[in-house]
Amino acid sequence: MSLENKTIAIIASNEFEDIELEYPLLYLSHQGADIKLVPVQSGHHPRPALTATESKPVTGRFGTPLPPEVMAEGNRYETVDFEDLTLEDLDCVLYPGGFSPDHLRVVPEVVEFTREAYEEGLIVASICHGPWMLVEADLAEGRDICAYEAIHTDLENAGATVVDEPAVQDGNIVTGRVPDDLPEFSEAVEAALEDHEAEPPTA
Repeated sequence: MSLENKTIAIIASNEFEDIELEYPLLYLSHQGADIKLVPVQSGHHPRPALTATESKPVTGRFGTPLPPEVMAEGNRYETVDFEDLTLEDLDCVLYPGGFSPDHLRVVPEVVEFTREAYEEGLIVASICHGPWMLVEADLAEGRDICAYEAIHTDLENAGATVVDEPAVQDGNIVTGRVPDDLPEFSEAVEAALEDHEAEPPTA
């Protein structure tokens, strides 16, 4: 398995794009990666009428709760509180899209964690709306990035070069375009992690 001894934190908040979390979780765990699933309660809950937000799990746009009920055995991931994450234990931080990144980008601790992950040489991966986190953490400038069309202007305003490809790696940043590109994105994350040793990136 190509990713044995690699650890990936998938960080998501409410209204994440369900498949953009589930596909990388399954694919990368199948390649041997240790997956830390990190729900962060922020923003509008997609099921607001049921109970108070504080009593509900972080939930995707299409109803997937974290941790996912359909993977209740928990064999492919460990659920971890954000406060318990340490960069020293990780090789990659991954952000699914949907509206989760819009909620996370207003959580200063998550933004700073993203910036520090990059500075420590971890792979920082995101897909669809996920590159919003790169903008908020001041990591987009000078980078080739692909993303959902609706955030292209945001990326360009942040100094990125938007690339119309399924997936792109630029240094230790890996981005994907849309859900249909999840196979290419997941393979790009895998390739970036193979033989990866976390080192501060060069300019």
